Amino acid sequence: MDRARIRPPVFEIGLKGYCWGAEAVRLAVEADRLAERLGVSIVYNPQAVDIRPVAAATSRILVFAQHMDPVEPGRGVGAVLAEALRDAGAAGTLLNHSEKPMSVGAVARAIARAQAVGLFTLVFADSPAEAAALAHLGPDIVLAEPPELIATGVSAGNVMADFVARTVAAVKAVDPAVLVMSGAGVNGPDDVDRMIRLGLDGTGSSSGILRAADPVGAMRAMLEAEARAWADTR
Repeated sequence: MDRARIRPPVFEIGLKGYCWGAEAVRLAVEADRLAERLGVSIVYNPQAVDIRPVAAATSRILVFAQHMDPVEPGRGVGAVLAEALRDAGAAGTLLNHSEKPMSVGAVARAIARAQAVGLFTLVFADSPAEAAALAHLGPDIVLAEPPELIATGVSAGNVMADFVARTVAAVKAVDPAVLVMSGAGVNGPDDVDRMIRLGLDGTGSSSGILRAADPVGAMRAMLEAEARAWADTR
């Protein structure tokens, strides 16, 4: 994987607290095989304690932390340090998820800390306006999703095409190099297909994969849908 930048299409697999330990590694290995076969950049974010074993077992996926704090080495009990993530094998970190919100100032400092140690950043926004504001801070990816749709199984691509279109336009107007994603409510391959055809650089899923009866099968179907839609539209 070229670490100079992340190449679209991108698919983010959010493990949250659904999956950990040996199961997180097993799913990561399957994701790694699919990333190589399909040419999709997979952002895979396990629990912090699972970053090292996941990174050691894979070579194609981009292992991201679920959060990182804007702290320097030294004091800071309970804070997540950029250098520790990098040394554990992380390629990047999520920032400002709706379940782990941060102030704009904290996001700016965290992006600067991540860039200083060579980590990619994927920053969450809850509106096109916030997505544009965060794009000014220089993240690699902005992922905008309406918080009310997260984990509902209702895709923004289905009911909020205007939200997605305005987000893409707003972010690209600030910096065309910033990748734009949206992912709330993505529950299957049809949702993935619609999201990519709206002009996004990628999408992703959490509960749609992790709560499926067959997580590997659900993941495979979504990634194949993304690869097909990307090939059809680019």
